[in-house]
Amino acid sequence: MLKKQLFSLFIFFVVALHASAQVGCIPEKKSPQKLVNDFANVLSSSFEAQLENYLVGFNDTTSTQITLVTVADLCGEEPSFFAFDLGEKWGVGDAKFDNGIVVLFKPKQALSKGEVFIAAGYGLEGILPDAISKRIVENEMIPYFKSGQTEQGLLQGIQTIIEIIGGEYSAENYNSKVRGGKKGSIFPVIFIIIFIIIMFAGTFGRARGYANRNNTSLWLALMLMGSSNGRHSGSFGNFTGGRGGFGGFGGGSFGGGGAGGSW
Repeated sequence: MLKKQLFSLFIFFVVALHASAQVGCIPEKKSPQKLVNDFANVLSSSFEAQLENYLVGFNDTTSTQITLVTVADLCGEEPSFFAFDLGEKWGVGDAKFDNGIVVLFKPKQALSKGEVFIAAGYGLEGILPDAISKRIVENEMIPYFKSGQTEQGLLQGIQTIIEIIGGEYSAENYNSKVRGGKKGSIFPVIFIIIFIIIMFAGTFGRARGYANRNNTSLWLALMLMGSSNGRHSGSFGNFTGGRGGFGGFGGGSFGGGGAGGSW
């Protein structure tokens, strides 16, 4: 009986120590509070300032709080639990609407893989379903991370989240776009046809000027194709923070909605 009690006490202390270690690993909010929190030091100062202004503007316009948090270590915790615990501890989002988003990023290191996770507050789980968060991570973010373009991947992912939450298009529209894109685009085929026609005209045309005019047409076609094939520019949008900066997190809660990935 005594052995059982001692063993139970031992297990209790082990679990308590593990839990306290995980809680202690979550960074404290900065003072003054910010929406962009680069604890891993992976962002340039200019990008951090622009993204902060962009997210403050979105918060001012919609009351939805999106915070980007980069950390060098998850302390053995799953990215999902880390992001949910951080969102709860910091109170990301409005307490009335629970409209907070935590974008958690851990860079790839020599002995550990890179991790990213999008955690949605209770109030946004219907607007940003887990399956859509997963597609954003896999299609908008990780391809850039794999090529070392951390800032571009974060911006693409956050922009897509904002476009869906802001109503520019629905989660269903985004899902259709992503699935449609996997079937292949018609633009490369059009380009090949135009290229063959112009090369033929340049080789067999009666006048050199005719070929030159068609070469100009090629570049125009390329420009048009490039502009129409892109989903969005990958630059900061129209939201601007104009109320003296971020006023602080509002006490939002998280219920486990979201998705992530690694590379």
